[in-house]
Amino acid sequence: MIISLMTPEQEALVETTKKFVENVIRPVAAKYDQSSEFPEKELKQAASQGLVNLTLPFGSELSLYDACLVIEELAKGCAGFATSIVANDLALTPIAIGGTADQKEKFIKPIVESGEFASFCLTEPGAGSDAAGLSTSVTTDGDDYVITGNKQWITNGGYATQYTVFATHDKSKRAKGISCFVVPANTKGITCGHHEDKLGQRCSNTVAINFDQVRIPKANLIGKEGEGFKIAMQTLDFTRPMTAILSVGIAQRALECSLEYAKERKQFGAEIASFQGIQFMLADMATMIEASRLLTLHAAKLITDGKKASKESSMAKRLSADSAMEITTNAVQIYGGYGYTKEYPVEKLMRDAKLMQIYEGTSQIQRVVIARELLNG
Repeated sequence: MIISLMTPEQEALVETTKKFVENVIRPVAAKYDQSSEFPEKELKQAASQGLVNLTLPFGSELSLYDACLVIEELAKGCAGFATSIVANDLALTPIAIGGTADQKEKFIKPIVESGEFASFCLTEPGAGSDAAGLSTSVTTDGDDYVITGNKQWITNGGYATQYTVFATHDKSKRAKGISCFVVPANTKGITCGHHEDKLGQRCSNTVAINFDQVRIPKANLIGKEGEGFKIAMQTLDFTRPMTAILSVGIAQRALECSLEYAKERKQFGAEIASFQGIQFMLADMATMIEASRLLTLHAAKLITDGKKASKESSMAKRLSADSAMEITTNAVQIYGGYGYTKEYPVEKLMRDAKLMQIYEGTSQIQRVVIARELLNG
């Protein structure tokens, strides 16, 4: 975003985030990427500075638009860090959307004030893009619900103290059979799998979680029975610009690295930045980033203003993710053989970018949503 378009408060917010990225994230990003360790200490620092729980009640309570400004800067430091930071907004937004005042006080406030982590548990081994086809079951037993099933690719799942879980009363009803529940992570019957050894965003904790006859009180139901799928989709509509802007941050960092390297690297007696082939690549990269950022902020502004933006947020997520993949690939190309080594930052950016086309709705699913919105008028 052009700095002159920001309010003084937004400028200060962005500057605070930039300092955190420079002083805390960048010095350790490569180390955590190599070791695939969860940067718990640094994430706690982020929470203490108001950079976690960005949009939530009892948290920073930023508008979605302002949260996007923060997330772009975080992603320029490390996409894995940014994903784990944003995970609390994803996990707790269903409660903010569908919960009562008492539930928000009980399930959001303690997580925010303690600096703990929460996880969003929707995806399953057999239900990724087809979220309405999930199999995790819930039955009623007296004053309790009993949940059984498996969740996959759960961000921060190994460190979360609370899960937002979607389960079905009757799988044959698909979306209409799904409800949303809050489940404390220390509840009997929950086991957590190993941290996945991922291609990119390696420091972001990603696990499978098994629920075996997990008993919770009926007071932990968010919304009404059968409203879970609607709450999940409303949550993803809200958080999708946050994911899109994360892609923009990755791409922007790749462009910055490419510009710097192109001015330093010499071939045939000249800086490679003077070659038209390189210039065209840089120009296309910058254009895609600007278009992705503007579309994402447009979607965020619509949502901030209380307007429906399913189409725009899906467009933003699709364009930003696919652009980030192309831009980071071209950044490696500009670096040549050096770009293919871990000594330089662009290979990590390329690995991190790939996940953006997959999680929180693949680029193909975003096209389905966009087409549906267009055809439904």
